[in-house]
Amino acid sequence: MSSEVPESFYDLQPLDNKSQPFDFHQLEGKTVLIVNVASKCGFTPQYKGLEELYKKYHDKGLEILGFPCNQFGRQEPGTDEEIASFCTLNYGVTFPVLKKIDVNGDHADPVYKFLKSKKAGVLGFRGIKWNFEKFVIDKEGTVFQRYSSMSTPDAIDADIGKLLA
Repeated sequence: MSSEVPESFYDLQPLDNKSQPFDFHQLEGKTVLIVNVASKCGFTPQYKGLEELYKKYHDKGLEILGFPCNQFGRQEPGTDEEIASFCTLNYGVTFPVLKKIDVNGDHADPVYKFLKSKKAGVLGFRGIKWNFEKFVIDKEGTVFQRYSSMSTPDAIDADIGKLLA
């Protein structure tokens, strides 16, 4: 996979949790919520709220993608298979949870290089600060908003609803 940052969100092609390409062209015309996730984090219960958003809005065009990451407190130590099992068994997650990646540093996945290049965080900080930071991408593939780990799925529901209207 190239480390270049593509110009279009839809040119991204990360790997799914079985190491197969997940082509973002399939997301065209949809509102997308991307979250870096971890199984052993204080924010892990947000999986429940993310799944609720997915069930509420999936039929209206929302896609949610979880990207496991072990860069923050080593809170995602499992294999891709263990992570998928954890999400399903503990939170009933039905949205895609892709391959574990880095979100910061030299080995950051191109998805996160793209997202961070388009929308800075608090005080202009470009890096990801912790697990469960969220990016919402609109139907045209533009990064609409970035939310901190503290922003619960319920807190961003109204923004997602407006984008889907």
